Amino acid sequence: MAAKEFIVAIELGSSKMTGIAGQKNLDGSINVLAVVKEDSSLFIRKGVVYNIEKTAQCIASIVKRLEAQLKRQITQVYVGVGGQSVRSVRNVIVRELPHDTIITQNMINEIMDENRFMQYNDLEILDAAAQEYKVDSQYQLDPVGIQATRLEGNFLTILQRKTFWKNLNKCFEMADINIADMYTAPLALAESVLTEAEKRSGCALVDIGSDTTTVAVYSKNILRHLAVIPLGGANITKDIATSLRMEETEAEAMKLKYASAYTENNEIDNSLNYSIDPTRQVESRRFIEIVEGRTEEIIENVWYQIPSEFYDKLLGGIIITGGGSNMKNIDRAFINHTHIDKVRIAKFVNQTINSSNELIKAHNGMMNTLLGLLIKGRGDINCAGNEIDPNGDLFATTASGTAAAKPDIRKPRQGYETPTGVVRTEAERQRAEEEARIKREEEERKKAEEEALRKQEEERIRRENSPWNKFKKGVKRIGNIIVSEDE
Repeated sequence: MAAKEFIVAIELGSSKMTGIAGQKNLDGSINVLAVVKEDSSLFIRKGVVYNIEKTAQCIASIVKRLEAQLKRQITQVYVGVGGQSVRSVRNVIVRELPHDTIITQNMINEIMDENRFMQYNDLEILDAAAQEYKVDSQYQLDPVGIQATRLEGNFLTILQRKTFWKNLNKCFEMADINIADMYTAPLALAESVLTEAEKRSGCALVDIGSDTTTVAVYSKNILRHLAVIPLGGANITKDIATSLRMEETEAEAMKLKYASAYTENNEIDNSLNYSIDPTRQVESRRFIEIVEGRTEEIIENVWYQIPSEFYDKLLGGIIITGGGSNMKNIDRAFINHTHIDKVRIAKFVNQTINSSNELIKAHNGMMNTLLGLLIKGRGDINCAGNEIDPNGDLFATTASGTAAAKPDIRKPRQGYETPTGVVRTEAERQRAEEEARIKREEEERKKAEEEALRKQEEERIRRENSPWNKFKKGVKRIGNIIVSEDE
C-alpha cells in the first residue's frame, strides 16, 4: 500500500542529481522509502545551475521516478542550496540607546532584520547566523532583559551570486514543483554529521565533492565561517587524464583503484607500474605525484579558508566527508599538511536511517548531504499527494471526486523568524519585500498624518499666542467687563 505521508528532498550535485523520500519516526529515526539519481554533469557545474531548461527537465524526471516508486503524487520538495560563490561575510549592526534602556526582543528582531535586508552588489543573502551581541562592553549570547546604552549585533551572513540563486528558483518553477523549504546545504550537512562536542569545542567540516570543496568552521556551537572552493575530486581525475593522455572515465577508474592522498617516500615501490591500457603503463611514483599534487592544493586551499584566529581553537579537529573522503589516506594527508592531529572521516550521518537501498547502505559519505536535507525537513509538512491510479489515470482524484490541488506556497516568514539554515525562495522574498513595502508605506502615511496633526497643533498654539489674537482677546475681555458693569 502506498505511504500516505512522507517528505522528499532533492540535492543538485555537480555530477548527479539525487532525490530521496522518507518517513520520520517518533524516535527521530527515518525510514527511506525511495532513492533515485540522474547524471547532472552537463547542466550543473560546481554545484550551480548553468542550463535552466535541462535542470528543470531533470528535476521533473526525478520527481516522476520517485512518484512511480511511491505510487503517490509528490506535492512539494525540500531543496539544498550550495555550490560555487557561496561564502560568508561578517557584519556588525549597532544601536545607540537612551540611558538605562532595557533591551527587548523587538530590538533584537530589528537589528536581525536590518542585517538580513542589507544590499550586496550582485549577491543574494541566503542565510544569517547571529554570532553574539555586545552589550556596552560585554559579549552576550542572549542580551534580552539587560540594561545598556549600546547594543552591537555581530552576524555571519551567507551570500551567493543572485544569478545562481535565481536560476535555481526558476528551475523548480519551470518543472512545476513546489518548494516546501530551501536549506543551506552545508549547514544541513553539518547538523547531521557533526557532534555537539565537536561544534562546541571548535572544528572544521570539509565536504569534498566532485567539483567543489565546502569548508564550514564551528566554535562554541556557532558557525564562524563558510566558504566553497572550486576544486574537488574531479580535478584529480582531470589531472590524471591530462598527464597520462587518457579518457576521463578511464582516469576515474584508475583513481578509484590506485589513488592515495598521501604516501610516505619509503613506502613507494619504484619497480611498481600501473596499467593504463593494454599497451601502456605508468610508474607508481609518477601516478602518486599526480594525485598528491592536486590533493595537496585542495588541502592548502581548505586551510587557507579557515580564519587564522581559529587555527589553535579546532579542539574538535577536522571532519572530512563527501565522495572525496573515500580516497585512501585522506586523513593522513590532512594531518601532514595542517598539523591537526585530530581528523575524523564522517562516512555516514549521526541519525538512525533505515533503508535497504544500496546507495544508502554504502556508508561512503556521498549521500550525507542529501540525508542531511531529509533529516532537516519538517515532519509536519507532508509531501505526499494523491495515490496514483494503477490504471494510468494521471489526474487521480480524492475521495470527494475532485482533483487535489497543490498546496499554496506558505506565507513568507519575517526576516527574524527565518531559522538558521533556511533559505527563502524567490517567491517568498518577493512577497516579503512587497509586505515590507506596504508596511513601510503605512508607517510613512501614519508618520505624515502625525506630523500634519503636530503642525496643526503648533499653528493653533502659535495663533493663540500671537499679538493680534491676544489683542482681540483683550478687547473682548474689556467688552465683557463693560457689558457686565452696565447691567
